[in-house]
Amino acid sequence: DNSLRCVMFRNSAGNERLSDGSLVVAHGYLSMYRARGILQMVVDLVQPEGVGNLQLQLEHLTLKLEQEGLFEPSRKRSLPKFPRRVGVATSPAGAVWHDIKTVIRRRFPVTELFLAPTTVQGSEAAPEIIGALNALNQTPEMDVIIVARGGGSLEDMRAFNEEPVIRAIFSSKAPVISAVGHETDHTI
Repeated sequence: DNSLRCVMFRNSAGNERLSDGSLVVAHGYLSMYRARGILQMVVDLVQPEGVGNLQLQLEHLTLKLEQEGLFEPSRKRSLPKFPRRVGVATSPAGAVWHDIKTVIRRRFPVTELFLAPTTVQGSEAAPEIIGALNALNQTPEMDVIIVARGGGSLEDMRAFNEEPVIRAIFSSKAPVISAVGHETDHTI
């Protein structure tokens, strides 16, 4: 019967899931606690067993980006009350593009819409989303960019949770609105 001592600090992701007798998957790194000469695991993320590797990766990336300050409220940019030029990075074949056009034309009829077509699912989606964001940011006087796709599984929306996509959104010259998934879906 072997065991490994673990330590988890208050700001670690998933500590609210810990309770006596719960079965979890822990992520962290090995460390030597020199005062007692004990090898231990410093846990930075805990998931109930069975959640899956993709969810674990998502939470780990969220924690990393949070610690870098990417989600600080002070970094959010205000949106124009009456946007003149709105860029949309999405699939031209999906219902999302139709819905965005309908809502923008109803609420802001003089607004110009610019579509940067992109795949929104699969292995090519992340580089295409980044390319679409770059193209929209090179369009003069872009007031707002919307990154959009409908709902789906965590796997379906995986491209929007990839670190290069998140960093491209973060570094966008124009403010970016995420319209990814349904209310119950979660993306970074």
